[in-house]
This record gives sequence, C-alpha cells and structure tokens, in this order.
Amino acid sequence: MKRKADIKPLIEKLRNDDITAFDAIFNLYSSKLYHFALGYLKSREDTEELIQDVFARIWEKRGEINPLYDFQSFLFTIAYNEIKKHFRSKGMLRKYMEYAEQLPEHVSVSSSDVSYRELAKLVDQLVADMPEKRRMVFIKSRLEGKNTKQIAAEMQISPKTAENHLHAALKFLKQELSNEYLLGLLFFYIHFF
Repeated sequence: MKRKADIKPLIEKLRNDDITAFDAIFNLYSSKLYHFALGYLKSREDTEELIQDVFARIWEKRGEINPLYDFQSFLFTIAYNEIKKHFRSKGMLRKYMEYAEQLPEHVSVSSSDVSYRELAKLVDQLVADMPEKRRMVFIKSRLEGKNTKQIAAEMQISPKTAENHLHAALKFLKQELSNEYLLGLLFFYIHFF
C-alpha cells in the first residue's frame, strides 16, 4: 500500500476527473475496505455491493475531496455510513420480529392483527398528510438519519425550527396512533427505521 504522501498526487488527478487515478485508488483500497465491510455485513454479496456504492460515491464526490486530509479515513467514513444505511434499510423487519417476540403473551401479533407492513403503510399515509416542512424534517431525520443541524442547513431553517417540526411530527403520529399496541410499534418504527 502506498504511504499517505504518495496518495496525494492520485487524489489531485482524481479531482481532475482522471479515471486511471480512480482505478489506482480502487486497487489500493478495495481489498482493505472489503475486509472492513465484510466484518460488519457477514455477506460477500452485500459487501461487494457496498464496495461498489462506496467507490461510486467517491467518484461522485471527487471534486470535493481535500487532498490535505487523510483519504483513508474519508473512505472508511463513507463505508461506515453506507453500512449503517444498509442496516437501517435491511434490518427493520428483523428488529420488528425481535420486538414482537418480546411482547406480553396477551398481545397477539398474528397476521390478522396490525402487521409491520400495515403500520408502515399507516405511518407513511400520516406522514404524507403532514404539512410540507414538517414532513420533510421527519423524513430527513427518521428515514435519512440526519440530525437537526444537518436538516436545518439543508432546508435553510434554524436548528430550533427543525427540532420543533420534528417534535410536532412525532406528537402528531402519537396522537393518531393512540392504541397502546400501535404506540409500541410506532416507538419501534421511529427509533429503528
């Protein structure tokens, strides 16, 4: 592997749309990144897909890469964020099943009761009914995993306003889903999705 100082010329070339520099960077880091991601994902197929996503992001963001910063840290931060996104999207049903198994026996989670899909559909409909800014803040927070500062910057509002919109969205959902069982599922949906 090249030393950190040796990577800077490649980063400069990459920033100037040099595909051979991109290929060289891929060859330098893909194996190490693969082993890192496989340790989390435990699936070769998911890991290979993630590696492709990470390097696609690198290509998309090539003009924003600062050659003075540690590229490996930058790369692994992107990989870690992609891993979190993967678990958020793929792990939801598994987490729901774990949650359902812990419910008291008198609470039925059979197919005739409210299922996760029905809850998700209901929550999606309620979210769609929210005022636009409130809906956007909720989606950016709960589905995209962004914090209120990031949301505020993107939407050009204050962090406190973003916080207020998020609080109002959660309050609205709790009011609409007042059944105790649904509230438990809502808690799960909000915190793990």
